[in-house]
Amino acid sequence: LSTLRILFTAMCVTIVILFMSTDQAHVSDTQVMVEFENGDFHFTFPNPKNVSEFSMTLFRGREKKEICAFHLSKERVISKSNVTYCQTQNSSSSTIFILKNLERKHIDVYTYCLEIFLPPPYIDCCLKETYLYVQDKEDCFSLGRVSWIIIGVIIFAISCVCCVVTCCLRNKNQKCESNSLEYNSEYMPMAAVNAAKKPRI
Repeated sequence: LSTLRILFTAMCVTIVILFMSTDQAHVSDTQVMVEFENGDFHFTFPNPKNVSEFSMTLFRGREKKEICAFHLSKERVISKSNVTYCQTQNSSSSTIFILKNLERKHIDVYTYCLEIFLPPPYIDCCLKETYLYVQDKEDCFSLGRVSWIIIGVIIFAISCVCCVVTCCLRNKNQKCESNSLEYNSEYMPMAAVNAAKKPRI
């Protein structure tokens, strides 16, 4: 009887654990989407499932300086930004942090953290780190200028090759024409000779 009681208790505990795990908040482990649109960087994060209150925060640097945050609960939705270049957008499935007008000084590691308040237990986890590299407009301009210079040099080289080929073909044609004139001058034109008439007898 004691053995059966232990087995029955273990089965009940397993059922309770399974029931609790199905009701717990689910944190999606999908990859963060970083997109570049119209000069802005979009960090898109999936919202946690089965959650009634949570916060998302975007930190910058190894010292974890908070630059943008989003808090959602049943009563209200709060978006907070500590810098001018960060904005927040939220939908039913995801939260987007938009970084605008970035310069070379904004190159850094950006970390996304999620806090789940309800339902219990409280969860605090930093899910993703992304290294963001920003290229200056001057670098883009100089890179474009170099590319145009390279294209110009290539076009000039092709033009030179075409001119050389054209000159060679023209000289070859002139030499052929002069050779044909010399060949024809060796034969002098001869007058037509009428056949002698036979005398009549």
